[in-house]
Amino acid sequence: MKERSASGPTSIPDKLYFKIGEVSRIAGVPTHVLRFWETEFPRISPRRTPTGQRLYTRKEVELVLEIKALLYQRRFTIDGARQHLRFRSDDEPPLPRHLLDEIRDELDELRRLLD
Repeated sequence: MKERSASGPTSIPDKLYFKIGEVSRIAGVPTHVLRFWETEFPRISPRRTPTGQRLYTRKEVELVLEIKALLYQRRFTIDGARQHLRFRSDDEPPLPRHLLDEIRDELDELRRLLD
C-alpha cells in the first residue's frame, strides 16, 4: 500500500507491528516527534513490550503519515489536526460550519417549542 508523505510516496512494509525506529524511517520524522504526537493524538497509542519498546500497528503508522501530511503539507496546527481527525468521517466529508450552525439553531428552536 502506498501512502503520500511530505517528501513523496512512502511504502509501508507488510507487517503486523513496527518499532519506533521503523516508523520514524517510514514517516521521515525523528523518534522524539513520534513520542510527542503520542501525547497529542490519543489514537496513536502503541503497545509496549515487557522491556518498554513501542510497537505500532499498521493503522497507527498510516495515522502517523496522515498527521504528518496535515502538519507539514497542509500546515495545520496541532490543535487543528487533532480537530480535523476527530470530526472527519471515513465515509463522508465533514459538514461545513454554516450548516452545523443552522442545524443547531433549528434544534434550539425545537427545544423552545417543546418547553
